[in-house]
Amino acid sequence: MSKVGIINPGAMGISIAASARAAGHDVYWSAAGRSGATRQRAQEQNLIAVATLNELCGNCDVILCVCPPHAAHSVAEAVIDAGFRGLYCDGNAIAPQKARKIGARLATADIDFVDGSIIGPPAWKQGTTRFYLSGASAQQVAGLFSGTVTEAIVIGDEIGKASALKMAFAALTKGSTALLTAIYGTADQLGVRDDLEREWAMRDSDSVLQRRNQVRNVTEKAWRFAGEMQEIAATFESAGIPPGFFEAAHDVYQRMARFKDADTAPELEDVLAALSEKDD
Repeated sequence: MSKVGIINPGAMGISIAASARAAGHDVYWSAAGRSGATRQRAQEQNLIAVATLNELCGNCDVILCVCPPHAAHSVAEAVIDAGFRGLYCDGNAIAPQKARKIGARLATADIDFVDGSIIGPPAWKQGTTRFYLSGASAQQVAGLFSGTVTEAIVIGDEIGKASALKMAFAALTKGSTALLTAIYGTADQLGVRDDLEREWAMRDSDSVLQRRNQVRNVTEKAWRFAGEMQEIAATFESAGIPPGFFEAAHDVYQRMARFKDADTAPELEDVLAALSEKDD
């Protein structure tokens, strides 16, 4: 049995923590500065609360980091400063070159590193969520989820490979939604949205409602997807592929960031209004 620390138990992180606990491991989290909603999630899954990150690092031999991509580097630095000396797995949506940079930095502090990426929704049902892992100790992390709904898949010992897969996958799924949103916004501004939807309906009667919902339902997570688009852009650029589309996708999601934590999905008209407002 391992002592596992989770940073942070948000919507995705709590499901990963719950899987590790279901596999028989003690799972810890740091309550310092966390919201009431996060505290409730942790209590419902019987995670072991400690007051500070220093205590988390002192109690655990494995740390799993599931945080917004912009925070990945600073969290790793904080773990180093806290004196952690175990196995650290970054499960964030970051560019492979950033994963390698974080791994190299952790190595200077004698911290073992595994590159990870999560594809799918929060892991509450069998067959929905894959946790891809790469690195010399990837199998050790995979073992934390044996027999649980989180399917841990080792794809090699090369740091950055798991992150590269996530970037390529999300480039299509989240990138295509950003493109659809931009198309809707452009058609609306040019006064042809109704005509566009009529043309779509002629080809597929269900497509209009599906596309409207695709745009509306992404808004709650747009604030996080904005950072992910920057990571994808950097990934494409490092591969010699033009990154401009994903830089634009970042701007699209950034304009929808106001809908974070909304109780219900906004109406399409509200989304398009937000999209048409330029940054100051």
